[in-house]
Amino acid sequence: MNEEQGIEAVLRRMPEFVDQIIVVDNGSTDRTSDVAGSFGADVIREPVRGYGRSYKRGFAAATGDIIVTLDGDHSYPPDAISYLIEAFLHLEVDFLNASRFPVRDRRAMSFKHKFGNWVLSLAMSLLYFQWVRDSQSGMWVFRRSILKDMRLESDGMSFSEEIKIEALKSSRIRFVEISIQYSSRLGEIKLNPWRDGFYNLFFLVKKRFSRSGN
Repeated sequence: MNEEQGIEAVLRRMPEFVDQIIVVDNGSTDRTSDVAGSFGADVIREPVRGYGRSYKRGFAAATGDIIVTLDGDHSYPPDAISYLIEAFLHLEVDFLNASRFPVRDRRAMSFKHKFGNWVLSLAMSLLYFQWVRDSQSGMWVFRRSILKDMRLESDGMSFSEEIKIEALKSSRIRFVEISIQYSSRLGEIKLNPWRDGFYNLFFLVKKRFSRSGN
């Protein structure tokens, strides 16, 4: 949503071997869609606001065997896609989480955000009995075929942790994490750290102890 500046920087660095680029416009009022379309991306408009809602809309339109996700604000490195896919295939896994930690660029994440991410990642690790370094990362590589076995309910920011939970709790899905270089975003910050942080923590506990979360 309103990532006119960031989406151009992302698409300029997108590797040529990528077969399909999907940009989900979640109610932008700037030129996000026009810019994305000018770079050959498939632009899908999702009028109902929500991080998870947008991802589910994008997944439904994806045709490739392997899906790679990243935010449109240029904080995640498009040129790491080659390295991540190589690792994904070499390790023979089904879901690869690109961890932002350790954060090498001090400007990329405030202490408040680092602490919040640590709390949420620790909570997920304890609840699901597997260490997860970055439960809130928005860059993943996974096989599209695993989506049919996932129960993805969140339409909001907690979708990021939910898709990892669904991967972790399945004995059929092999999960790994690899560190990437995380950078400062371009454009306006839309995350509300306190509201989203507390809700994500609540969602973690709720999903773990609900019937569907076991």
